[in-house]
Amino acid sequence: MTQLQHREEISHFVVTAAQMREIEDRIFAAGMPVVALMEKVAGLIARRLQAMIPQEKSCVGVLVGPGHNGGDALVVARELHFQGYKVWIYNPFTKLKELTAQHLQYAQSLGIPCYEDIEHLPDCDVLVDGLFGFGLEKNLTDAIASAINQLNSWKQPIFSIDLPSGLHTDTGEVLGTAIRATHTFCLGLWKLGFLQDQALDYIGNAELIDFDIPVADVQAVLADAPKITRITTAKAISNLPLPRPPVTHKYKEGHLLLICGSHRYAGGAILTALGARASGVGMLSIAVPEYLKPILVSHLPEALVVGCPETETGAIAKLQLPEKTDLSSFDAIACGPGLTTDSTPIVQQVIESDRPLLLDADGLNILAQMGTIPTLKKRQAPTILTPHAGEFKRLFPDIPGANEDRVKAVREAAMQSGAIVLLKGARTAIANAQGSVWLNPKSTPALARGGSGDVLTGILGGLLAQAIKKQIAIEDMVATASWWHSQAGIIAAQERTELGVDAFTLTQYLMKSLNL
Repeated sequence: MTQLQHREEISHFVVTAAQMREIEDRIFAAGMPVVALMEKVAGLIARRLQAMIPQEKSCVGVLVGPGHNGGDALVVARELHFQGYKVWIYNPFTKLKELTAQHLQYAQSLGIPCYEDIEHLPDCDVLVDGLFGFGLEKNLTDAIASAINQLNSWKQPIFSIDLPSGLHTDTGEVLGTAIRATHTFCLGLWKLGFLQDQALDYIGNAELIDFDIPVADVQAVLADAPKITRITTAKAISNLPLPRPPVTHKYKEGHLLLICGSHRYAGGAILTALGARASGVGMLSIAVPEYLKPILVSHLPEALVVGCPETETGAIAKLQLPEKTDLSSFDAIACGPGLTTDSTPIVQQVIESDRPLLLDADGLNILAQMGTIPTLKKRQAPTILTPHAGEFKRLFPDIPGANEDRVKAVREAAMQSGAIVLLKGARTAIANAQGSVWLNPKSTPALARGGSGDVLTGILGGLLAQAIKKQIAIEDMVATASWWHSQAGIIAAQERTELGVDAFTLTQYLMKSLNL
């Protein structure tokens, strides 16, 4: 296996602290000396730092902790010293692991200045953080917490080794205080904390340092654990129903029914429909209040737009499908954007159907009023829920953590409800009823705009219909929809800034985001 192939192979694995410790134990038990692995990893970091730190910024302060993370930092300090960088070391600890203590002794023998008191630290251009690595669980207090806060106030670029010191490896929680890194080198395998929303302000740019962990060791440790998968670009694109067979027709490419919109939220119907159009679904039917039919037709002349009777408030009162058509005529249904809760009977009707169903927005609010778990337990067909944190709390009031340990929360919700649950956020988390989790590692705050979620519903609904028709795993399509939506936002923000990506503009970047 080439280095490139190995990097691609391991890039989708996500591990907890306990799993990473077990993988390392296997490597050491097989004969890899700890000292050799430390030299290899720290050498890779040192070379990356040399490539990233400009020659004119040649003074590097290295923060050293008591464990092997501190040992890594000391090897980095030594190698940068040998390359001509001006280096000093900050080590406020009196007790060090044996190997770390040996590296400190050698660094001192080379004449590298070492300091124990933060008040005596000289200026520097860059800091390298090796205070604490993965596995930290206790809150940082007293002198070390004060030192970290002081170092953060320096506003110098900080490069953290493995994880910013002070973050919980699994949840991303700040344990009292934490280093605010500019760049973090994640060692070997992606740690779960890197994909938790609450860690993002501290991680900065994240980079995986691949030090050739045998894939067999990773698979052996993860074999019996619920799967956590990082969504990669290569995997997301491979899930798309491309290329199409040379002989096909529109109904072989999936038929989606969108149920959306009201007088109050006409735009939600338009944005959802534009997202569905971009998905490539073969046939798109859209049920809206009669008032909205001409508006939708003007935006999507290729769609079959069905005008439905309205309530006094302008919501859909009754589904009025074309003659000889019922809900079983569709491969999938997406319901919710712009509906308002006045369309409760419509949501009840589609939940009772035997069609694969995607619920969003008011579809979720109505489901919450009905009782999420008992209602979904009665469904035989696949169900996808796409809540943000507030909707998640209404759907699953007994499951805490939608804003803390999101992975644990979304997994619990999916296992209890039997649905595929997509919890929106800066790092969207997806789980199925078997407890498997998919995490989207990239997004942009440009998507924090009204209507952005409607576009996602359209994309996902269209891909769902195609997945059902082509017998593609639904979870893979949900992961691909999340990646596609984020990728479009990232590209749009690069061209227009984070302020310039309204939901309608986002739809115009969906095709462009596939031209990678």
